[in-house]
Amino acid sequence: MTPVPPTPTAPPSGSRIISLGHYQPARILTNDDLAELVDTNDEWIRTRVGIAQRRVAGDETVADMAAAAAEKALAGSGLTAADIDLVAVATCSSVDRCPNVATRVAARLGITAPAAYDINTACSGFSYALATADHAIRAGAARNAIVIGAEKLTEFTDWTDRATCILFGDGAGAAVVTATAAGEPTGIGPVLWGSAPERGDVVVIEGWRPYIQQEGQAVFRWATTTLPGLAREACQRAGVEPAELAAFVPHQANLRIIDPLARKLGAPDAVVARDIVESGNTSAASVPLAWSKLVERREIPSGAPVLLFGFGGGLTYAGQVVRCP
Repeated sequence: MTPVPPTPTAPPSGSRIISLGHYQPARILTNDDLAELVDTNDEWIRTRVGIAQRRVAGDETVADMAAAAAEKALAGSGLTAADIDLVAVATCSSVDRCPNVATRVAARLGITAPAAYDINTACSGFSYALATADHAIRAGAARNAIVIGAEKLTEFTDWTDRATCILFGDGAGAAVVTATAAGEPTGIGPVLWGSAPERGDVVVIEGWRPYIQQEGQAVFRWATTTLPGLAREACQRAGVEPAELAAFVPHQANLRIIDPLARKLGAPDAVVARDIVESGNTSAASVPLAWSKLVERREIPSGAPVLLFGFGGGLTYAGQVVRCP
């Protein structure tokens, strides 16, 4: 008797985020602390970038922070490590080339045999990683994923350069992503992503054990002139008007970038993430870190549309409208 082949299972039509988590080191570095290292002061820093303090990791690695955020997200998801089949980590500050951060996170959480990869598009990294996880789930290559942004930028900070040492902090944020059920609305909208590679040299971490260097004015001009239109296009791809957004979570680069970008987006009633004030610029960690805090404080209703928008080194950008868990 000829065996009957199994009926193929159609891949899900989309994915959704079911929980978030974040982690920050205990040590707080204030602007007054920085004034003892370089010629600066609290007013100068707040006026130019809006930062009041940032967190600094000690012996903790990128993998340590990523695992802590992922563990918190997994605990709130209703899933177990056995359910996870994909781990994606966005980072540009991991010192180790191999093994990657994703496999180390999987090992610490007891996740068996997942697809595991790191992605480096600097400050847009979380949105890139989230999009790739969404695509994998839509293609049927994964069912449940943990997506993490984690950075230890202070390890690459020149503490004698007052133009850059005031900016950066350490931390991690994570999201658990799962396939949508039949008939269930998609929770992650189409990604808008791209880059301006001809301008990639305005933010660099080059060479062996390098320091972060950037042309601040060039980044500022690009962010405030080019990105508002791209953020609106990300909404358009999701079929959501900016005015319908419950929250806007951009990369936490500079308060003087975040506020004009929010105004030009045209979302007057949206909660705007301004975690940069207490966390500084945490690159790929900044979007999930800021978003997780807003959700933890219950500032965004469950199911509400949120625009995530990362941008920075590369120069790269990526954004998508998601539904809040």
